[in-house]
This record gives sequence, C-alpha cells and structure tokens, in this order.
Amino acid sequence: MMRNRITMAALAASLALSAGLAQAQDKPVMMKLSSWVPAQHPLNPSLQAWADDIKKASGGTITATLFPSEQLGKAFDHYDMARDGIADFAYVNPGYQPGRFPIFAGASLPFLFANGKGGTAAIDAWYRQYAATEMKDVKFCFAFVHDPGTFHARKKITLPSDIKGMKIRPATSTIAQMVTSLGGTNVQSSAPEAREMLERGVADAITFPWGSIPLFGIDKVVKYHMDVPLYVTPFVWVMNKSKYDALSAGQKKVIDDHCTTEWAEKVATPWADFEYGGRAKMAAGGHEIYKLTPEQLKAWRDATASGEQTWAESVKKVGQDPAKVMDSLKSNLVKYKSAL
Repeated sequence: MMRNRITMAALAASLALSAGLAQAQDKPVMMKLSSWVPAQHPLNPSLQAWADDIKKASGGTITATLFPSEQLGKAFDHYDMARDGIADFAYVNPGYQPGRFPIFAGASLPFLFANGKGGTAAIDAWYRQYAATEMKDVKFCFAFVHDPGTFHARKKITLPSDIKGMKIRPATSTIAQMVTSLGGTNVQSSAPEAREMLERGVADAITFPWGSIPLFGIDKVVKYHMDVPLYVTPFVWVMNKSKYDALSAGQKKVIDDHCTTEWAEKVATPWADFEYGGRAKMAAGGHEIYKLTPEQLKAWRDATASGEQTWAESVKKVGQDPAKVMDSLKSNLVKYKSAL
C-alpha cells in the first residue's frame, strides 16, 4: 500500500513537472492592447488587470502592453486595427461604422437596457451566437456595455419634438438614425473629439453616459441632462486572428479562458460603477438634471419605436430573422436582470 502511495505521488510530481516544462517551453508572446479612451478612464485598469491575469495563467509566457488614448490609431479604426495586426487586441465601438455590423446594432436601440452590469452579461451571452459570422475578420473575445446614457445638451430636451433642428453627436449609428427620424442633424465624432465639437457650436447636444461627461471635459460645454436610461453603447474586445493562431495549444486555452461572459462582467463592472456615479458629480457641479413625466416618457417610446423596424430590415439583408435575434437579446436581458 505504502509503495503504491509513493508511486502515485511520484507520478503526480512527474506529471506536474512535465506540465511546467511544457508551459516553460511555450514561446514568449508580447501582445499590444489598444484602447482609445484616455489613460485615466476606468476601462483601462480593468483591461490591464485582465492582461495581468493572462500573464499569470500562462506562466509568464504571454505579456501585454496597453496603449490608451488612441496611441495606435483613431477610435473609428480599431476593428480594422485588430484585423490587420496593428493591435493584437482592440477595444471597438462597432457603432462608429454604420451598417457594418447590423446584428450587433440591435443592442443600441433605445429603451432596452436598465443597467451596465447585468447588461454586459446579457449582451455577451447573446452576441456569442452571431460574432463568428458578423465579425469573422477577428477573434471575438467578449462584448460589454456602459451604464445607460442619455441626452446632455446646451438646452433642455424633454420631448422628441425638441430634437427638430438640433445638431447632435450620436453615440452609435442606431442613435443617429433616431436623431434623423426626429428631425435632427447628426454630427459625427469619436468620444475624444466630442468636447471640441460642442465647444465650437458644431453640435448642440450629445448622447453620452454620465461619468464620462466630466472625464472628457464635456461638463464645461453642456448644462442640461435628461435623467432617463435612453440607450447603451455596445462594445467588443477582439483579437487579431493570426496572433491567436500562432499561439501554442496551452496559450490558446489561456486566451479562451479569458474571453468569457464572466470576464466581460469583470472588465465592465468598474466602468459601469463609474458611469452610474456621474449623476452625483453633475448635480454637485450645478448642472440641471431632470426626469421625464410618464407622458413625456411615453412620447419618447412612441417616437423611437420605428427604429426597431429600420434595424430589422438591415438584419434581414444579412440573412437573419430579426424577431428571433431581438427575442434572444431581450430574453438575456431578463435573465441577467437588465431589462427595462
């Protein structure tokens, strides 16, 4: 019996040593991670923590450098940067490229998401069934959202009719369609460029999450804030396919283990908390934060309802059933307690 125990212990030690040697023999890999938000943005520490955990799990064979603030390229270009290997991982707002990702655009329709934490789990679980088809140029890692955003403007916006004649910087192509349908004009800019657009009077209002208003200096140029969960911006974290294919089997598993719904939540939660806390900062800064009456809210829901039909037509064109796609998203929102 004692001999058997010794033999089993020796075998276990041998296997552990073999596994360690195999990991040690993996070629060192350096990853370039690209984030277009400013260095002080709460998303960046989360991405760094994600990368640090990959380093640990890979026995130090996969290391990464995070490049924030558009150092590797403009926010609009991040999907193509991951595709082309300019970045090995890239933080992408697919809504910056209207029409390119019609299925994913469904998540930015108004009045769907109640919060960012459960919303992140919901969108990631939902989109995994479509990512390989719609984003086939890259390896999908995970999807996430910020806490719901709204209108922040130079003047008070209470009804959909107030949008007529206004120049608005939309967060996504879906919100841009909503603005157009309400008689407004869209002014396109990435988040880092938004303050300048408002400051110069090129835009009268912006759709943005709360905490990022002061982060990007937009609180200096807008005063009125509509307190309603109007929309979320859905994002993806994607990888260059060739970089993934060049990894060892063990290294691929480490990456796969970090491209999950659980990791999407871990990465997105600090940002969701940050955005949620933005209301208090705006109120303390003397800004006017106002809620809508039930009648006003109904007017907004009625006025924006046609957006889903426009989205549905775009989804049909890529061979998908929009009703099935939207039902799947809504059921995940209910499952993860983020449905409005």
